[in-house]
Amino acid sequence: MPTIRVELFEGRTVEQKRALAQALTDATVRTLGGSPGSVDIVFYDIAKQDWATGGTLWSDPPPPGG
Repeated sequence: MPTIRVELFEGRTVEQKRALAQALTDATVRTLGGSPGSVDIVFYDIAKQDWATGGTLWSDPPPPGG
């Protein structure tokens, strides 16, 4: 079964991650079969200054009028 990698901005609570892990596990088992115990999920909390889109860090303020 798969290992699911979840990358997201830091700041989510343990409860949110727990709920997402359960939802992803349920969907994986329902879609691919197998058992819940065979689904691995790894969370990567990433600081906004470590993530960029379109050449701009997410930690940077938006441009004026943007």
